[in-house]
Amino acid sequence: MQSNQQAFKDYLQMQKNYSLHTVKAYVKDIEEFDSFNKIHFEQDSIDIVGYPQIRSWIVSLVDSNISASSVNRKISSLKSYYKFLLRIKQIEQSPLLKHKALKTPKKIQIPFSEKEVDLVLNQIIYPDGFEGIRDKLIIDMFYTTGIRRAELINLKLSSIDLKSNTLKVIGKRNKERILPLLPIIISQIKMYIIQRNAIQDIKKTEQLFMTQKGVKLNDSLVYRLINTYFSTISEKVKKSPHILRHTFATHLLNNGADLNSVKELLGHSSLASTQVYTHSSLSELKKVYSEAHPRNQK
Repeated sequence: MQSNQQAFKDYLQMQKNYSLHTVKAYVKDIEEFDSFNKIHFEQDSIDIVGYPQIRSWIVSLVDSNISASSVNRKISSLKSYYKFLLRIKQIEQSPLLKHKALKTPKKIQIPFSEKEVDLVLNQIIYPDGFEGIRDKLIIDMFYTTGIRRAELINLKLSSIDLKSNTLKVIGKRNKERILPLLPIIISQIKMYIIQRNAIQDIKKTEQLFMTQKGVKLNDSLVYRLINTYFSTISEKVKKSPHILRHTFATHLLNNGADLNSVKELLGHSSLASTQVYTHSSLSELKKVYSEAHPRNQK
């Protein structure tokens, strides 16, 4: 890796506090363009290139049937790299200054209904013992806190404060936030910890959630867990931890929570990120408006 690219990697890790997974994605995208540039333009460095070279890469990506959103992500990585070069005064202008992202179809995230969540939490039968108690707590914690999958996986025993009934969450870029825990969740946590502490060699880890063998959960296991339980009661195409996070936000907004409060609970840095969850609450608002307004009764 060239020196500027290594410096960029260090910058993402140490100053931006990006996760290892995110840093790897950025580096991979930059290395792909670097390789393309060497093959097609015989240049040793991508530090000084013109937009035509980048456009050629975009064309090659599109021709290889990569989705527009994936292309945009790769170009976003490249744009961040050139912003970094500007920052350290290695270039005077980014070659992506006037670039416009490819248009992508809007993905509609359909949340679970309150009835669907109630069925999963209160009607279906969970396995006896540790796994059943753990699975229900995970689902309920997603729904009542709105935390991200990675945030849940990385929770420690010390993340929970049973005196104040709060949960300390480490979000993106190591940003910390404190979330309230409902009494029903506190009860489940206490029951789960009893089961957790009965696992052999449990003292070797501070992880809150784990497998029956005392191993830290991974992304795919948590995804399968949510998908499996919700598949028993819902015909929605997407059944994932993120949909539960979306459901948390939508149900709060439907029941009168203000956007700023939901923003803080979700750990968003700006309202723009939170506003994507408002389309469902708007649908609910339209329904209430239509049913209640006197002009619609005539």
